[in-house]
Amino acid sequence: MTKNYLATTALALLAGGAGLQASAQEIRFMCASDGAECDVLEELSQRFEADHPGVDVVIDLVAHNTTLESLPVQLAAGSGPDIAKVTDLGGLNPYYLDLAPYVDRDYWEASFGDTLGWYRKGPEDDGIYGMHSQMTITGAYINRTLFDQAQVEIPAAEASWEEWVAAAREVAEATGTEFPMAIDRSGHRFAGPAISSGARIFGEDGTPVLVDAGFEDFAGKFVDWHADGTFARDVWAGAGGSSYADAASEFLNAQLVYYYSGSWQVQRFDETIGDAFDWQVVGSPCGTGGCTGMPGGAGIVGFDHTEHPELVAALIDFLAREDNYAELTARSLNIPAHLAVAEKGVAYPEASAQGEAALQAWGEQVAKLSPVAYDYQGYVNNRAMFNITLARLTQAIVGELSVEDAMARARDDLAELLVATGN
Repeated sequence: MTKNYLATTALALLAGGAGLQASAQEIRFMCASDGAECDVLEELSQRFEADHPGVDVVIDLVAHNTTLESLPVQLAAGSGPDIAKVTDLGGLNPYYLDLAPYVDRDYWEASFGDTLGWYRKGPEDDGIYGMHSQMTITGAYINRTLFDQAQVEIPAAEASWEEWVAAAREVAEATGTEFPMAIDRSGHRFAGPAISSGARIFGEDGTPVLVDAGFEDFAGKFVDWHADGTFARDVWAGAGGSSYADAASEFLNAQLVYYYSGSWQVQRFDETIGDAFDWQVVGSPCGTGGCTGMPGGAGIVGFDHTEHPELVAALIDFLAREDNYAELTARSLNIPAHLAVAEKGVAYPEASAQGEAALQAWGEQVAKLSPVAYDYQGYVNNRAMFNITLARLTQAIVGELSVEDAMARARDDLAELLVATGN
């Protein structure tokens, strides 16, 4: 426990003497999760409450879309929770509470390294805003049982998208499976395959370009694969705007051969699939830009409108303690972003042998991540760029625009964004 943490605790306990009544010390924590992360956070918060009489941490469970769509509206209106688990890391920076005055900076910088930068507004910003609680990597799962039944060889680790498309189609046809492939409706999810296909996202001077030859090349293939039935069309075509959609239910129900999503699905799959079929992590297909997925994940942040900044910082600091962080990672089946926890390794006692193998496989994907992917994840306006990708690709998939016109519109959208934001 750090000296600053002790000092913060003392400030919180003395808050009543400064006119803050114990009954008013309620901390609202907005949390969305694919697995048990919010449940574990609630247990850890209860331990925090035991050390802080009169403090009530209320976990508000919400859908993932709520944090993407409703939370920004609340924050812009000066309302919303005190704390939230968020995925729009840099985009919500204007509303963050800077934890730096309340925590041990040396501990945080040593523990969370480069992920601290994902929450900042730019390189000149040295604030401490978020604890990266859930390090994720995008990539693919396969239904291994279907491959075995079809007697189709699993493509090699360096296989291309074309090789995986051919294999998934063959398996689906041989087994009567409805969907060969699917990918989450997410600009973030599309980014890894695009970068693997040679997209650079940024120009040589660091200015975002989004659409270049590599990006447009994969976009064309992606649209074609939706048209010919390779990809489950309704995942992308069945939603509009910036709405997120996934194909997890199709995978869980053995209706899908190959599912491109990410490491956060492990706990859900491990608990739900059981022994219904064998599944396996196969990472990201390769291209001229490598074999990269996208890093990312979620973090826990406080907001500057809170009436209890010391308590908010103290709670997040409590969760960032090495022992608490290690427990959260192990029980929620996540990849750690805390550097000391990662170095020591994480045991996953609540995972099956298949789940443990999946988590280790995701860990092996970290070395394959492209610097372009890291840069894109850290860019302050990436959420807006992901949404441009979503909107224009969907228009091409449903036939409203040709791929060429959709990419031209995406370039125009980006130009308008850069003018509006100034970066």
